[in-house]
Amino acid sequence: MPSLQWLNAEPQTLASHRGRVLALVFWNASSAYCQNLIDDLARLQARFPVGLSMIGIHQPKFDSEVDGRLVLKAANRLGVPFPVANDRAWVTWQHYGIQSWPSVALVDTRGRLRQVLAGDHQGAALDAAIAGLIDEVGGAVLAGNPARRSGAEPRLPLAFPSGLAVSENHLYVADTGHHRILECTHSGRVLREFGTGHGDLVDGPPEDAAFRHPRGMCLVREALYVADAGNHALRRIRLLDGAVETVLGNGRPGPVREGTNEPAAQLPLNQPWDVAGTLDRLFIAMAGSNQIWEYDLGQARLKLLAGSGELGILDGPLRNSMFAHPAGLAQVQQTLYVADSATSAIRAVQVTQGQVQTLVGQGLYEFGEQDGQRRDARLQLPLALALDPASPVLWVADSYNGSLRRLRLGGGEMSTHDLPQPLDQPAALAAGAGSLWIANTGAHEVLRYDVGSGKLGRLPIGE
Repeated sequence: MPSLQWLNAEPQTLASHRGRVLALVFWNASSAYCQNLIDDLARLQARFPVGLSMIGIHQPKFDSEVDGRLVLKAANRLGVPFPVANDRAWVTWQHYGIQSWPSVALVDTRGRLRQVLAGDHQGAALDAAIAGLIDEVGGAVLAGNPARRSGAEPRLPLAFPSGLAVSENHLYVADTGHHRILECTHSGRVLREFGTGHGDLVDGPPEDAAFRHPRGMCLVREALYVADAGNHALRRIRLLDGAVETVLGNGRPGPVREGTNEPAAQLPLNQPWDVAGTLDRLFIAMAGSNQIWEYDLGQARLKLLAGSGELGILDGPLRNSMFAHPAGLAQVQQTLYVADSATSAIRAVQVTQGQVQTLVGQGLYEFGEQDGQRRDARLQLPLALALDPASPVLWVADSYNGSLRRLRLGGGEMSTHDLPQPLDQPAALAAGAGSLWIANTGAHEVLRYDVGSGKLGRLPIGE
């Protein structure tokens, strides 16, 4: 595999893994599907600690993903437990005849390709196939020397913060890599911590509760709702006493269903990445199912709002429309704005009129960094939105361009907002009181931007 750029380990060879089953994992850094598969692979590696080796082969979709530094950071963010190489020219992909990501090519103990499994819900099939290949040799597998890993993230108070919410007095931060939620002052002093810091799904008081890779959040009355992406759950923090509850989700990804009589906490969700809402209902960006869902708080009922479930970009009636890993939400009266990450698009869901409209964006492989009229403007993996309280402007965290963009509502243009410093994969925004808070996710920090003065400062959260 001479064309590969190795990112977190010394170059690997197939020969060095002979005597064990080898799983070649073909994945992409921005794909919600791949995140589901990586979670399953971590469990499989723990189940077959001796007989199974894994190597990750990353395929770039976006221009920015050709940069190995970005891919290494993505592997660290997702907790990828194996050596990773960037297949920048797609040579290894073509060699193995891979058709889609995520896919896993299984190589037997003698170095022969035996099977390719495609898709993100392959945990059980992979388990059975790996066990079968080990049984073929009577369990006589060779213990390997684990690859020495490199390129770990620095140990900092925050790790890949990917969610923000702001109230009159408080800033809430989803410290995603540390599996916890922080309640801070607007200037960044930590007041309370929710979650043990260990990735798990546990309800209860703040010191006992556990999250797993929490992302987007929203405030409704005296509650903070959390899109607990790694747990495929919607969680609620009662701010008066700090208790954490699971509202929706059973901890595993699955097909999202409506109109069932099951307890809400038993319903499967699939990569909820953001949540927005009002006093009576919440909207959930379900990245793993390419849909927007609505949860009635009074009736405790989940129903599909928009998206057929197919990956793509298509406007029209709500349930006939198509999204692609919707990542960020902003609600303005009866309009729900969506950062549709995989199509690098900004969409508008007209809730009462029952229509979806694309404001910026053209397709799954149409992206760039261009300002101007909406039909000409281009983004690259937008992940978050925030409405400016003082003007009809939608702020956009244009993650892979490392920039803050502005979309003027009411037919206005897209523009890049100059900041005193470039951003590093921003993934969350919150606006209020003349300030815009930015999760500068790749740099493990939260910034506060004063819109009036143009001053940008780093909050000393946890320091």
